[in-house]
Order: sequence, then C-alpha cells, then structure tokens
Amino acid sequence: MKIAIGCDEAAYRLKAEIMKHLDEKGVEYQDFGADEGETVLYPDIAVKAAEAVARGKFERGILVCGTGIGMAITANKVPGIRAAVCHDPFSAERARKSNDAQIMCMGERVIGVELAKCLVDIWLSCEFSGGGSGPKVERIMEYEKEYLEKAGKP
Repeated sequence: MKIAIGCDEAAYRLKAEIMKHLDEKGVEYQDFGADEGETVLYPDIAVKAAEAVARGKFERGILVCGTGIGMAITANKVPGIRAAVCHDPFSAERARKSNDAQIMCMGERVIGVELAKCLVDIWLSCEFSGGGSGPKVERIMEYEKEYLEKAGKP
C-alpha cells in the first residue's frame, strides 16, 4: 500500500512521527509537505495529496493540521475523495469500513502521538465492508457526480 501524507506547519511534528511509524511498519509513502519550519496554506497540501489519491497514484492518504478539520474539508473538494477526521479508534475504523474513506485527517492540537499511531494502524488495517453502507457511499458519489455535472465538470 502506498500512502500520500501531508501537513501544515501546525502539525509537522505529528507528521514526522507518523512517517517514522510507517517506516517501522514498512509502509511506502510520499511526503507532500510541509517541511520543518515551512509555512504553508493547508489547502495547498491537502489538494496535492488528495489529487494524487484520486488519480490512483496512492491507495490512501493521511493529512494532519491543527485539528484535521480544514484538511478534511479541503480534501473532500477533490472529486472522488472521501476524507474523514479521525480522533478516536471508532471513527478511524468506521471511516474505512462504513464510508470507504481514502484519506484520514487528524489534528496535532487534538490528539497525541501514540493515539495517532494507533489510529493509523486501525485505519490501515480496515477495508470497506460494503453491506448496508454500500448504497450510502454510492449515493454520496451520485450526488458528487450530479453537482459536478451542474457545474459543467463531468
């Protein structure tokens, strides 16, 4: 599995710890920024990583900022992406199993490093279960397609 990972300056330390954790687990990833000491607009990082996931260059993505909220909002603007804020084990599991989220977002100002690593492990180990959630995710994608068509972007 290949992961796209990115952060803004508010979450560089957490991203660095997650990357070390991925290295220890042998998970391949590409860092989309920011670098230590670099000030960026988190939407720029989120869009780059989400586009790479949407194009199929990466199976999943991990985005971190102060709260995870801004990264999720931005990543969800990229057609085909489902990004979820995950700050507890249940949300990390359900993001994958129920919502088929390809991108998890976390906040350095909200959770600690050890919890973040635990959530990454849960999220990476889960697959979309379909079942009763299948039609719901399909409907999400139908609405997305409908709105893109209305905007003249098939």
